[in-house]
Amino acid sequence: MTKTLSKKPARTKTSGYDVSEHLRTPEEMAAYLDAWLEEAPEDAAGIARALGDIARAKGMSQVAKDAGLSRESLYRALSDEGNPSFATVLKVAKALGVRFHAQAVPGAA
Repeated sequence: MTKTLSKKPARTKTSGYDVSEHLRTPEEMAAYLDAWLEEAPEDAAGIARALGDIARAKGMSQVAKDAGLSRESLYRALSDEGNPSFATVLKVAKALGVRFHAQAVPGAA
């Protein structure tokens, strides 16, 4: 009886996914933020992360400058542990060239 050598399957090499690499146009950036606001309106941390993704796509240093913040404080505010003030969110949105839009929710009082 011959002994067959079993080969280990080749490992698949993966890399992390960074959505900011796929946000190329202002329309894509606005659609991405709009999707977060639509799908998870109560997820403040997720929305802050989405703003951070867009800021990275545009260039964090330029966004920080346009928002009147330091780059470090912008990274901190829009990180997973960050808790930006509403004033900071509005400054960042303006620097990113996006605008929030209010809409009545059907069936809401």
